[in-house]
Amino acid sequence: MAVVVAFGQILPKGALEAPRRGSINVHGSLLPRYRGAAPIQWAIMRGETVTGITTFQMDEGMDTGPTLRSASVTIGPEETAAELAARLAGLGADVLVDTLARLDTLMPRPQRQEDATLAPRLKRTDGHLDWNRSARDLVNLVRGCNPWPGALTHSHAGTLTIWRATAAGAGRTHPPGTLERPAADPGELAIATADGWLRPIEVQPENRRAMSWPEYLRGARLARGAMFAKPDTSSTPR
Repeated sequence: MAVVVAFGQILPKGALEAPRRGSINVHGSLLPRYRGAAPIQWAIMRGETVTGITTFQMDEGMDTGPTLRSASVTIGPEETAAELAARLAGLGADVLVDTLARLDTLMPRPQRQEDATLAPRLKRTDGHLDWNRSARDLVNLVRGCNPWPGALTHSHAGTLTIWRATAAGAGRTHPPGTLERPAADPGELAIATADGWLRPIEVQPENRRAMSWPEYLRGARLARGAMFAKPDTSSTPR
């Protein structure tokens, strides 16, 4: 029996069939949802509240083989991809051990192709923040891009990576990307979105260490009304 975990490439048929009992993969989603290289990140970025682990018999497709065992978990509302991956690693080991112990009695179940979704490998530009999206969508993107590629935005103070954030207030009152103090949720300055506000918690200016949002604001000297926008893709490495 061959066991494959987080290999990131499609194995040829000859390699899959070389073991007498075939090859099993441990995948970080509830297949057939989120087939591909980044299931944990995309589940968070798309606002899922439940995900899990699936073991399946590998075939020549990308995560398309019949499933053997699965286990689900709830995704925390502020949980990052790194934190969820650490939880799923332990669960994946348990599900794999259980799968191997019951291999002679498990009945493989074909996946429903019509229920499939894809989770392609992340690119750096997937982390670029578009302030015309909703606050919740942007918070989910920040969570899903932690630890890589990071959620990036840009102002006249330079490029900024947002590692953690929360949605604040509701209702569009300023142009998206505007740095302001929400009237309905006063406190630290926040950034206007399509339907409310995103308030960063932990950020990292370019070529500097990570820091709190208030610490960054003190150093960057950004005034109310400053604008944030998507980074310039022409200078962003892939």
